[in-house]
Amino acid sequence: MAFRLPVVADPEIPEGAEVSASGRLPRWLKRPIPSGNANHMTQGLLDELRLETVCDNAKCPNRMECYSQQTATFMILGNVCTRPCGFCAVHRGRPPELPESDEPERVAEAAHRLGLKHVVITSVTRDDLPDGGADHFYRCVIAVREKTGATTEVLTPDFVHCKPALERVIQARPDVFNHNIETVPSLYLKVRPGSRYFSSLELLKNAKQVNKNIFTKSGIMVGLGESRDEILQVMDDLKAADVDFLTIGQYLQPSTKHYPLDRYYTPEEFEDLG
Repeated sequence: MAFRLPVVADPEIPEGAEVSASGRLPRWLKRPIPSGNANHMTQGLLDELRLETVCDNAKCPNRMECYSQQTATFMILGNVCTRPCGFCAVHRGRPPELPESDEPERVAEAAHRLGLKHVVITSVTRDDLPDGGADHFYRCVIAVREKTGATTEVLTPDFVHCKPALERVIQARPDVFNHNIETVPSLYLKVRPGSRYFSSLELLKNAKQVNKNIFTKSGIMVGLGESRDEILQVMDDLKAADVDFLTIGQYLQPSTKHYPLDRYYTPEEFEDLG
């Protein structure tokens, strides 16, 4: 999972300056750690309901900011992924059996007690399951809507081994169907082994064809060694697939064992891409 940090310009950084991956984190990416009881309340609720979040499992540096605002991105289907993506901090390997059957109800209860108006549900990739976990997504969306009335967003795997899975997820009528393209095609074999760029594009395109009223969304990381032209090509490809929303975020290397960071993008470069 990419870390998508908010970007705030720092007046001490020269306009247009590039910052390499060596040295300290650039000033514009530094944030104070939020304090207060809301952090503990959110974490305590997640622990009580035995729920996983991508915030914790992906080691997102923004998780305390989100928890302090009493929000989180729920991660269903366990915390072990079947894909060995080089950028991701989520554990990989052979997942255990599916979580307890009441996980959808526990997700809905957490969303209700947090007072969420928009609920984001993601998962690890489960190539070991016949439907890739699609029915579990379906049940979670239905449970959240019935419990809270909130809008829902699903951030799914590519379901490359199970084509009917997409239709099952869309049957739950999430408001937003999200699948991250993550990076440019030339980096896929190193950054996303086991995944295919054009399969992800096809998934996003098909989502809109299954339900023309659904919003589709994707996201990419920058700072992995891609060129600007490659980023623009991804934008063109997503536009051709009728994708409505795109997030672009700075890649941060979770550990020295993960795919190396090439460089930090400046606030001016983000403005240009925007």
